[in-house]
Amino acid sequence: MPENEEINEAIAEAIKAIHEECPDKGYRRINDDLRRDYGFCVNDKRVLRICRYLHIKSTIKYQNEGCTVSDKNPQHIAENVLSRDFHADKPNEKWLTDVTEFKFYVGPEKKKIYLSAILDLYDRRIVAYVIGDINNNPLVFDTFEKAIEDNPDAHPIFHSDRGFQYTSNVFHQKLVDQGMVQSMSRVGKCIDNGPMEGFWGILKRERYYKKRFESRESLVKMIEDYIDYYNNKRYQRKLGRLTPFEKHEQYLMAA
Repeated sequence: MPENEEINEAIAEAIKAIHEECPDKGYRRINDDLRRDYGFCVNDKRVLRICRYLHIKSTIKYQNEGCTVSDKNPQHIAENVLSRDFHADKPNEKWLTDVTEFKFYVGPEKKKIYLSAILDLYDRRIVAYVIGDINNNPLVFDTFEKAIEDNPDAHPIFHSDRGFQYTSNVFHQKLVDQGMVQSMSRVGKCIDNGPMEGFWGILKRERYYKKRFESRESLVKMIEDYIDYYNNKRYQRKLGRLTPFEKHEQYLMAA
């Protein structure tokens, strides 16, 4: 057997193993795993050809359904200080936040839970998150408190949409007390918070869509497991094929 065919067969076996473990991965992310975990340094086109031969493809991407609830009489509106500048030179320089919803079923009855999270634009790690049954102020406030408890010296630009929790005077004062600059998306401009919306899309595409969760516990466990996976095991090309925590640790070691 020619050497090239032997290599392709070895790559194909690795691809099948990757796909079996994470069927959501497309050929680019499969290739990232091949490089990092299997030692195969091949181009994307070659991986795509083998994936097509094996009839392997990722799950379909769905559009995220947001759950922002705007306040008709906001107490505080901040300018869009971030202005879609999603580049950061160091951790805790720019944070994004948002809330999204998930559905689960108890028999025929549909119920919801809400996930509030904060994302760091430098390493794309999830800094903090809280899961709750109600989309309310405590959900967002607890997320913020958790983030500063783990990062007490952080003074980032803090960007959100104009959800009612973020436009309250109480939340604005929390940011002021922590020495943070508040920034808000413009009305109807989801792209102003693009990377945060992107994270919701990634999570839901890879672990939520096309699934039916029959209990709150199973849904919460999925979210917790996924965020741990995302921070510690999911390679990102924009980070140089590192995980968010690897990128974070790399900065701390060089500082």
